Amino acid sequence: MKRFFLFVLLLVSFQFISQAQSNSGTDTYKTELNISYRSGGNLDDYMKERCKLDIYYPVNADSFTTVVWFHGGGLTAGEKSIPERLKNRKLAVVAVNYRLSPKVKSPAFIDDAAAAVAWVFKNISKYGGNPKKIIVSGHSAGGYLTCMIGLDKHYLAVYGIDANSIKKLVPFSGQMITHFVIRKERGIPDTQPVVDEFAPLYHVRADAPPLYLITGDRELEMLGRYEENAYMWRMMNLSGHKQTTLYELDGFNHGGMAEPAFDLLLKILKK
Repeated sequence: MKRFFLFVLLLVSFQFISQAQSNSGTDTYKTELNISYRSGGNLDDYMKERCKLDIYYPVNADSFTTVVWFHGGGLTAGEKSIPERLKNRKLAVVAVNYRLSPKVKSPAFIDDAAAAVAWVFKNISKYGGNPKKIIVSGHSAGGYLTCMIGLDKHYLAVYGIDANSIKKLVPFSGQMITHFVIRKERGIPDTQPVVDEFAPLYHVRADAPPLYLITGDRELEMLGRYEENAYMWRMMNLSGHKQTTLYELDGFNHGGMAEPAFDLLLKILKK
């Protein structure tokens, strides 16, 4: 586990910004909006509305890395957008919308996340991307979805994709126990932890893709979020997984940790 102090993060951020400024301006990027990642005649109106993604990618580039990005919002809110910090980096970014509670119940939003990632695996080569270089990431609820589809292999298997084909999983402050929205569906309070099939911790396994857990400061995070991730780090290591890393961003709360976490994501992409 690694702890990063504010002055270190500011230095890293300055270095990345400087690099981005020196690299941008020579590459051309294109954005395509509101691509449906589900098809067929059995889609209801809400699926047609929410099951869409945006793709931002470098033009005339080959075999680039793709980051699939899931927005936060507690599984009850939020809207897809391409993170500014990931633009002009010689990679593609796919921003995904998914259905939200209470209009749907679990596991509909997890299944949507799997369907979107499967779409990327099956289609990214058409844009010039390499399906062997797909990273899945997201903040908060997006971090939860990242881990669920990356660790519970059955969600992607439904769409003919092996979850172990994901190159890296990088959740930002994701819940590792059963998500509080799912607990709310059952009348369980936020402060009562549950670990069942809807918890990433339930699916700890040694053969999972490399996992990079990033949280805010343990004293500023919401509802024990750091401790959940620390326990996930410990259990993945005990299971025999050799590539789980935990980062705690000192001085940043749940919402504020996302900005410096992008610096870590950019470093992780280069590993």
